[in-house]
Amino acid sequence: MIAGVETGGTKVVCGIAHRDAPGEPLEVRRFPTTTPEETTARIDAYFAEVGEPLEALGVASFGPVNVEPDRPRYGWVTSTPKRGWQDTDLLGRIPLAARVPHVVLSDVVAAALGEHRHGAAADARTTAYATVGTGIGAGLVVHDMPVHGNGFPELGHLLVRRHPKDGFAGTCPYHGDCLEGLASGPAVLARWGVDSSSIPADRRAEAHEILGSYLAQLVGVVLMTIGADRMVMGGGVLKAPGLLDEVRRQVPRLDAGYTLRDGASEPGAVARLVVPPALEDAGLVGALTAAADLPA
Repeated sequence: MIAGVETGGTKVVCGIAHRDAPGEPLEVRRFPTTTPEETTARIDAYFAEVGEPLEALGVASFGPVNVEPDRPRYGWVTSTPKRGWQDTDLLGRIPLAARVPHVVLSDVVAAALGEHRHGAAADARTTAYATVGTGIGAGLVVHDMPVHGNGFPELGHLLVRRHPKDGFAGTCPYHGDCLEGLASGPAVLARWGVDSSSIPADRRAEAHEILGSYLAQLVGVVLMTIGADRMVMGGGVLKAPGLLDEVRRQVPRLDAGYTLRDGASEPGAVARLVVPPALEDAGLVGALTAAADLPA
């Protein structure tokens, strides 16, 4: 049996699985993310309750999180904006990690791995996963291997080309009008006064055009850097009906035939390239998958 945990900004998801079936968690436990002390105590209590011998652990965390085991402060959450979690030794607070082989990933890289092996990108060679919610993050899997390190990828902080109809200053405390500052949930709320699913009908088309342009630029960057076969896009902002379709519409327009060739710019092809998630707990599945990959 193997164990996995995903610590998110609002909730934690823990689970166990057979090593040969990490995409099928046998048991899942969810609870709110509170203080580091309370949260890790509940993680530890869950693994103590399992009653099965656990032989590997995968940890996926909101970040920035240090994922390189040969560098200082491995497994630490570092400069996160989440209050109370800055410079937290997350891995060191989970006793199971001291007893079994373990691996640490960012939450979005874990989600990318989960969707790549077991979800919406199971037939792809190269996958990107983006979540568009309270923040914007992206994970990359190239030829079945996660591409990540301490502090990267941070594609949510891309400096994007401004939409001509958008004069909003942006909400990112570091960069102002980066991708996250212009298209995250807080940016939507600050600009339109409601969440993306509640934008009034008379403003929705323009709002979707603006948001779609920024998110389509993210897709374009991924295509030009890793040549992704599949771009999985989820998160609360993209739950707005029609917004993912608008992203798909704008991808070939912004690409202008540079990357998308040989019919790949046709609407059906873009719909197969840019897809919603297939897994309910992609981050947990990715953490379990990474644990399953560790030597027995």
